[in-house]
Amino acid sequence: MFLKIKSIPKLSWSSNSPTNFNPSLKTLFYLLLGLIFFGFGEGLLIVSGVGASPWNVLHQGIAINLGLSVGTIAFLVSFLVLLLWHFLDQKIGLGTIINFIIIAVMIDLTIYFIDKPSQLFLQLIMIIVGILIVGFGTAMYLITNLGAGPRDGLMTGLQKKTNAPIVLVRTGIEVIVVLLGWFLGGVVGVGTLFYALGIGPAVAICIYLFSTYQK
Repeated sequence: MFLKIKSIPKLSWSSNSPTNFNPSLKTLFYLLLGLIFFGFGEGLLIVSGVGASPWNVLHQGIAINLGLSVGTIAFLVSFLVLLLWHFLDQKIGLGTIINFIIIAVMIDLTIYFIDKPSQLFLQLIMIIVGILIVGFGTAMYLITNLGAGPRDGLMTGLQKKTNAPIVLVRTGIEVIVVLLGWFLGGVVGVGTLFYALGIGPAVAICIYLFSTYQK
């Protein structure tokens, strides 16, 4: 059933509008919690040492060619992706703004407090756990309907335009991004492949579970 999901459900903790800048405490709580999980999962992918997420591979590739830092490129790419929202009828909300801050802080905290596993098996386990956590956090904060982050907004916007299943849209974006990043010189590892193929199903499964639980 989760493979057929084509929309983000409205649940008891969803905002009525993505441009709501005065949400209830419950909605704000789920937004912050979702972004914390998202950043933590992304941090685990980096700590694993066997491949970052596709977007970070793209950031690395562009940074190598332009001689800028990965962080600077990540900011510029986020801005460019936001510009694409104009053509996808996406609206910037509170979640879009907070997204930049919470995820960046959580990635840094995760890298600081968690050590890289010494065994490949444990590194792969960390990758899988990280993907599931990112999927969980993505689903949670998207359902709050307070505005998606730049990259997730690209996913939901393309889904609305194409009416394709979320799992197909998300996986397609990740594969295209990682191939472009690899072509530009970004570092690709087994974790990157796992993420590109696994994040779409992970997000879809979590959205399905949240909507089923609320029913």
